[in-house]
Amino acid sequence: MAAMEQQPTGNRGGAPSRGAPPLRRLAHWWREPQRAAAEERTGLPWASTLLVTAFVLVGSTFAAKGQPEREPLDLFSRLLLLGGSASLLWRWRFPVPVAFVTAAAAMLYLGAGYPYGPVFLTVAVGCFSAVLCGHRRAAWSAAGMLWAGHLLVAHWLYRWLPPGGDDPAPWTQEIGIAAWAAAVIALAELARTKREQWRRERAEREQAARRRADEERLRIARELHDVLAHSISVINVQAGVGLALLDSDPEQARSALTTIKAASKEALGEVRQVLDTLRTPGDAPRAPAPGLGRLPELVQQAADAGLTVEVRTEGGPRPLPPGADLAAFRIVQEALTNVVRHSGSRGARVRLGYEPGALRLVVDDDGPATGEQAGGSGNGLAGMRERAGALGGTIEAGPREDGGFRVSALLPLAAASLEEDR
Repeated sequence: MAAMEQQPTGNRGGAPSRGAPPLRRLAHWWREPQRAAAEERTGLPWASTLLVTAFVLVGSTFAAKGQPEREPLDLFSRLLLLGGSASLLWRWRFPVPVAFVTAAAAMLYLGAGYPYGPVFLTVAVGCFSAVLCGHRRAAWSAAGMLWAGHLLVAHWLYRWLPPGGDDPAPWTQEIGIAAWAAAVIALAELARTKREQWRRERAEREQAARRRADEERLRIARELHDVLAHSISVINVQAGVGLALLDSDPEQARSALTTIKAASKEALGEVRQVLDTLRTPGDAPRAPAPGLGRLPELVQQAADAGLTVEVRTEGGPRPLPPGADLAAFRIVQEALTNVVRHSGSRGARVRLGYEPGALRLVVDDDGPATGEQAGGSGNGLAGMRERAGALGGTIEAGPREDGGFRVSALLPLAAASLEEDR
């Protein structure tokens, strides 16, 4: 019998406030199925319901042969068995009513003195479905109603109910039925817990996938910004030089055009590499990512744009993790680009400090600032902060007391190695 003596532990779907009217609380408890169950099951479970119905009808017929002292099966008994089983068709859409319908049909069946048998299976399935849908209180209530009804019939009303001359049911039978019912509910609770755990894990995986997609989008945006901002700045400066010297110094104008060609070719190559990553996200890049090994090339590009760069290294240079190497290169590149675009200085100093477990980058210029964005509120500095922050590092950028501008970055190399391992 789907009866149980444990106490309900609450409704997973949550209950309305205690101050709500009783009818409203009842409607909330009765009508609110779990959304996930409704989304997962859009059709009626015909196959399982037909299987349960056939088993209950056939099994009850065989069970009646071994219980001649009980009332023989008739039309009314088969209608009760069929009604309780057929209601399971709606167990996912209306789990609460189905749990009570199966319990009521079984209680009427037993009260009429019909043989014990698979009638309890419909109650078990109904209560099991209610628990899975989050209506634990309804499942316990339906089973408790059947349990109380059976106790009332088997130990008191049996004197006036069929079959005639019946004796009270033994208490050992009640204990066995209670244990079986508790096992059914415990199994339902376990299945519900596993399902909720699976849903949480699926939601976490989807959230992690969205987060990785957002991080990849930001990474690509930073790459495109750094590549285009630096290259276009060089092209812009050299185009101005070429236009100014086109008539008076054709050789210098030719040199400027050559620089524009080289800068645009490099920019196109890096942009193509980023776009290839977008088209085939699972493939390895065709060219190695930029790093501090290309710093001399970066210095030469700055020189072509009219900026003299002095590079000083402190500490023992050593190979860097790929992520830290790329971040360091892009930070220096963006800092020099900002000097070209926003500073009146034609000189800059880059200091690479290899500290224990960290790399310190300092880029200075002597100023003065020539534009409104010299204070560093644009996307370039925001991108540098994002790069450093992704490695657990920091960026400090701002005017110096002598009128110049400084960008200082600290990149932890141990954190960068862990990031690469992940």
